[in-house]
Amino acid sequence: MSASVQLAAFIKAHPGSIAKVVDFNTDSDRLYQFDLTIGNKELDAATIADKDKFARWVSEKLEANGCKYGFGGYMENRNIYAHSKLFNEGLVPRRHHLGVDIWAKAGTPIYSPLNGTVHSFQDNNNHGDYGPTIILEHDLNGLKLYSLYGHLSRKSLAGLSEGQPVEAGLQIGSLGDTEENGNWPPHLHFQLMFDVEGKKGDYPGVCSLDEKEKYRKNIPDPQLILRFPKAVNA
Repeated sequence: MSASVQLAAFIKAHPGSIAKVVDFNTDSDRLYQFDLTIGNKELDAATIADKDKFARWVSEKLEANGCKYGFGGYMENRNIYAHSKLFNEGLVPRRHHLGVDIWAKAGTPIYSPLNGTVHSFQDNNNHGDYGPTIILEHDLNGLKLYSLYGHLSRKSLAGLSEGQPVEAGLQIGSLGDTEENGNWPPHLHFQLMFDVEGKKGDYPGVCSLDEKEKYRKNIPDPQLILRFPKAVNA
């Protein structure tokens, strides 16, 4: 049985053990589906390259559609990484997004959806990078799972220590602004991994096309945990 199948089985058998990641109210909140693929001609290079203009574009989309949160990105082929050298080093550029993004206002609280411990944390302070990042470790009846939270505020890292216990539903941080989160519009990069390959405070969130299937085996769809309703897209 694959790790992804084991994870799905655990969630089905223990639905009450899964808590929220953000304060999304299914009765009152709407979710906007962002399209950041290379096929979205509305999102031009000039907007992407200007962090303030990009942030306004995101905010305007949410406001125009009456949505508190935006969502999307698992295994999405994106054009937004072309402006950062971080994703263009080596022979093959990286364009495939491995986690999901939850777009919201800076300062939005972020919670752990599962019991676990703090595995590692660091400020990946590079243009286009995660900025402040936390990785949690979870033991789901013998299945090891890691959850990554990128683009947090710097104050989210204060007082943390490796091995620190974390309960499901505990606030672990808040979204950072564009000046501290790697120069992105405020959002959470949320990603699940079965193996962090010895890394601490960081793990790839974007890969090249030839690496996509390798990473898919290690990175399940975060919707298994999030369980968001169907999003709107105008």
